This record gives sequence, C-alpha cells and structure tokens, in this order.
Amino acid sequence: MSEITRASSTKIQLPSLPQNVLPAINEFTKALGIPRNVLASDEDIEYAWIALPRELRDIPDINSHGELLARMCVAVSVGLFDSAINYAWNASILKLREKVKNFGLPIVAQILQKDFEEKHLLDKQDSELLELSLKLNLVTEEGYLLLDQCRATRNNFSAAHPSIGQLNDREFIVFLNRCVTYALAKSSSLRGVDIGAFITAVKGSRFAEEQCSLWLGRLNETHDAQRELLFGTIHGIYCDPNTLEPARLNIIDLYNHYKEKFTSNIRSNLINQHSDYLAKGDTQRHKISVQFFEKVALINLLNDYEKHSIISKAINQLWNAHEGWNNFHNEPPFAERLLELSEQGSLPLNIQEEFVEKVVGCYIGNGSGFSWKAEPIYEQMIREFSPKEIQHMIEIPQKKSSLVANRFTSNSTCRRKFQNALKLIDISSVPNAVLINYKKLVG
Repeated sequence: MSEITRASSTKIQLPSLPQNVLPAINEFTKALGIPRNVLASDEDIEYAWIALPRELRDIPDINSHGELLARMCVAVSVGLFDSAINYAWNASILKLREKVKNFGLPIVAQILQKDFEEKHLLDKQDSELLELSLKLNLVTEEGYLLLDQCRATRNNFSAAHPSIGQLNDREFIVFLNRCVTYALAKSSSLRGVDIGAFITAVKGSRFAEEQCSLWLGRLNETHDAQRELLFGTIHGIYCDPNTLEPARLNIIDLYNHYKEKFTSNIRSNLINQHSDYLAKGDTQRHKISVQFFEKVALINLLNDYEKHSIISKAINQLWNAHEGWNNFHNEPPFAERLLELSEQGSLPLNIQEEFVEKVVGCYIGNGSGFSWKAEPIYEQMIREFSPKEIQHMIEIPQKKSSLVANRFTSNSTCRRKFQNALKLIDISSVPNAVLINYKKLVG
C-alpha cells in the first residue's frame, strides 16, 4: 500500500485500498478501547484516497520525494491525516531549500548582504524560509500567503505538535494541493546573478558580442527583484561622472537588448533614481542621466519639462545646421537624431508647433534647394505627425511672422514642396477644423 508507481508523465496510479483495511481500523480501535472517531472516518479515508493521484501527478520529480510521499499515502490509508500533512509539509520544506540552493547560496549572501552558507539555510525556521523564498521570487506573494497558512495548519493540526483538532478529507486535500502547487510542482530554474562579477564585467573592457549575450542570458534566468536591483545599479554606474566610456557603452547594450521586457517596477525605479539626482542637487549626475534616457530611447519616461528640453535642443541643432554653411550635407545626422527622439512617444504639447514648423521648413528648403539625404527622414517624420501636429502644419501658411510661411508665399519651389508634404499625410488623420484648408492647399 505504501508503493507509489508512475504510470506516465501525467498519471499516478495508487493501489486500491484492500477490503480489509477499513474494517481492520475499526477492530483496532475497538481492541484498544478508544473511540473510532480519533481517526478519520471510513468515508473521509476513501475520498482522500481517491483524490490523492490528482494531486500527486502534478509533482514533476516525485521520485525525489518518494519516501515522504509514500509515508503520507500510508498515513492517509489508515486515517492519520495529522501525520499525512506533516510528511507533505516536510517534503515542501526540503523542496524550497533545494530551490534556494539552486539559486546560488553566494548570490543569496550578496542579496542579503551577509554570510549565507548551507548551515544558515538549514538553521532557518519554516517561516523564515518562506520569507526568503518570497524575497528571491521562488514563490509568488499568493504562494507565500497560502503556504504560510499551511505552516499554521501543520503547527496546530499535525502530529508534529499537540493537535488542537482533526482535519477531514477536504481539508487535507486542500492542504496537499497548496503544498504541491506552490512548492513541489514548480521546479524553479531561476539562477541568481553574481552581482560582483556582473559589475566587474560591466566596468571592464568593451563587451564582445558573446559576452553581452552571456550576461543577458543570466539576467533572463534570474528573477524580477534581482533584475530591478541590477538595472538600477548599472544606471547609477552610468551616471557616475568617473565612469569610463566602455562601461557606459556596455550598459547601453544591456538596456537596449532588455528594455522591451522591463517591468513597471524597473521603469519606476529608473524614474525615481533619476528624480533623486535632481532632488539632491546632483546636477552632474542628473545631466548624465538625461543623456542615458536619450541613448536608450526611454525619454517617454521623463516628465514633459525634461522631454521639452531634450526635443527643443534637438530642433535647434537641426535648424542651426539647416541655416548654416553647407547645410545640405550637415543636416542628415541632426535630422536622424530628431527622428529618433520623436519616435519615443508623443511630444509635449508645448513643443509640437515648433517641431512641425522646423521639420517642414527643412523639408521644403530655403529656395536654393534642400538636403536630398535628409529628405526621406523628414518625410518619415511628416507621415508620423499626430492630428494636432497636422493641424499646426496646415496653419503654417497663415502665420504672419513665420519664416516657413514666408518661404511658402514667396517661393514657388518651396510652395510645391509644401504641397508634396501635405500629400504624405493620410487625409483621414486631418482634423475637421482644418480639412477645408488642407484640400485648398493640396489643390
């Protein structure tokens, strides 16, 4: 009756209860002169035995817990649910310890910022082990709460301590289900990242492609809480004025490869760390942090004031190149930079009008020509204008003090280019307020 056999990867087969087991329990209690109800009832035993395979089949490495689970099944068969939950709980604790060891005891020590060897793991009380498992993300918050309830049940209703009552078959199965679901069934593949080695590598020489892939793989294998810590740490390293350029480039590589997977917590921590520099008056780090957000294309995380400052600077640099000597050759890199920034989310409302006028102005040229290499870049920005930006564009010819309006009015080449720019826009995006003017201008 104690043998557990694995019929397949998804099915557990237990032998049927012998017909003489339940009558034997009755005879046993009668012989000892004790009430039959000190053990689970025949009905509770039968229903618990029927439900056992459904729970056991979800344990992927059941053989590693075979001894404890076999004892659990034997205890169930004779109505000792108090012993059964103790065996199930012990198997769960052993599994959680195994997960912590697999995560890496040296890494746990780094996270806890104190020595942590196997003896420290073994010395931890069950409640402390659950808290550590939660901190390492080896169990979810839900799992932690439900396993902690199991811990209380085990302490008050199991054979490990004087019991304050008995469990029936439903309560036992719920207990076992939680142990299986949140401890035994999930064989975690998480591995901690050696923080010291990671920082040393980041601060070292420029990453080779294989080295970058290696660290990205290790970041993938760890948990959200450590990723939040590591990405916050390297943002701080980037913003350190003493950090060398190879380290900054390594950090940009890691962020650019991983930013699409960022959790809301990672993004929030970045914003908070960036804001703290300003709050503390550390203008040097704050300035470098702004550059960081530009480099990793995350300026949409910044507030409108900072986004306005970044976009305005890029607009002015483009316009200065456009107005300067040899502008047709100098414009493309500044146009590319502005395109990159404009594609990082919607622009602040108070910069949209200037953005539109300068992009359109560069596109239509100065009457003597325009930058052929930059033209596709301007066209892409124009195609991506929002409805409000389209409205600003259509209103340009009506402005009295606008240089771009003057070019439109006084130069037929600029006027044709302006009409070409309007044709790049999907008419369905044109606001109704300027739709008539749009049709007139397109001709």
